[in-house]
Amino acid sequence: MSSMPPSDDNNKKKYKPEQFRDFFRTMNDFIHEKPVKGFLQSIDEFFSSPFPSGAFPVEVRETEDEYIITAELPGVKKEQIRLNILPNQVSISVENKEMETKEDLNNHFFQKRVSQQKLSRTIPLPVTINEKLVKASYRDGLLTIRIPQVRGKTINIED
Repeated sequence: MSSMPPSDDNNKKKYKPEQFRDFFRTMNDFIHEKPVKGFLQSIDEFFSSPFPSGAFPVEVRETEDEYIITAELPGVKKEQIRLNILPNQVSISVENKEMETKEDLNNHFFQKRVSQQKLSRTIPLPVTINEKLVKASYRDGLLTIRIPQVRGKTINIED
């Protein structure tokens, strides 16, 4: 059965708002059901986490003498950051461990909650990295890694 009224030239009926009542009721039920509420809760969590996308912003710049990698890590302590240098990659890892313990000896109650979050970014570079020459600093939530560009020896070609 069609939701459109029968077309009759002699008896033209106007659309009545009641015809869409079921549609609006269905949409209202959908918005207030669990999947949408879960989605709205995930939006709240997105804005409450320091790294909502599971990653942190990284910028790579190349100058004449070096590559400069900067990573924005607000609220992260220096001890939480690990750098790993591979032949042509730099890996930045941030690990956050939180432990909360509640104890009530009178009621024989003990609760321990541990949460761990680990984020990592790997930055490929077009050159081989000499890890002995890499320098890193961390100030005010900004990690800066400086990697000098190693130049090979230039050889003149004879005639």
